[in-house]
Amino acid sequence: MPSLSASARARLPASAFAYVDAAGRRRLPIHDASHVRNALARFDQVAFEDDAARERARQRLLRAAKKHGIVPLGFFDVQLRKERFEGEVRARATDVGSLPRGRVTFLLTDIEASTRLLHELGDRYAGVLRDVRALIRKCVRAAEGSEVDSRADEFFAVFRDAGRAIEAAVAIQGSLRERSWPGGANVRVRIGIHTGRPTLGDTGYVGIAVHAAARISAAGRGGQIIVSEAALAALGKRRRTKVAVRSLGRHSLRGLPEPLALFEAG
Repeated sequence: MPSLSASARARLPASAFAYVDAAGRRRLPIHDASHVRNALARFDQVAFEDDAARERARQRLLRAAKKHGIVPLGFFDVQLRKERFEGEVRARATDVGSLPRGRVTFLLTDIEASTRLLHELGDRYAGVLRDVRALIRKCVRAAEGSEVDSRADEFFAVFRDAGRAIEAAVAIQGSLRERSWPGGANVRVRIGIHTGRPTLGDTGYVGIAVHAAARISAAGRGGQIIVSEAALAALGKRRRTKVAVRSLGRHSLRGLPEPLALFEAG
């Protein structure tokens, strides 16, 4: 990348920089392709004034990348890893005292083929991810569930009642089917539901029930709701008759000692 002298930098307009702070200091020049690539690499080294300033700079940088025909896949990977780390920090700071104890039902979701979507959508992927997360969060709250954690394309919630967890899952899949996504993208989420008695410690839930719920979610395809036998049993006979399910047989899931009987709900 050719060096940018102080005089040349001074001649550039403010619009040639991704970030101009409140004092007028200009950072991350984006006036040509080589400087755009450099700004993408250095973005997380900049101390922004606040989250809003960071997001404005990010959008300017992505528009510049598009103008110069640069597909910033590495930049998105870094941003997603950073968001995952921040999600872990938030999870550790969660008020675990407000989460239910004893027998609970977990709901885990993740976006099918999220890497493919990232390649297809480019800078639009971040907006899709936010919209999917907001939709899931709304359905979980409406069904009286509690968010445990959300990071990258995954969402983890807990319910005192198994029936409400399935209700939330059905609402999530229905809402996703009704949405139109940028570029006609096919955004599909798989959902796993499992009931157990985990331990609730200072950092959140631990125990085999948590691992089982994650494995059950991963076993599904986009658009599916996979429910364990334990979750169905927690519904009770009367309520179980109101849930449309079909047996998927018994499956050996990685890290679990015994095969689990799984069902598809919907």
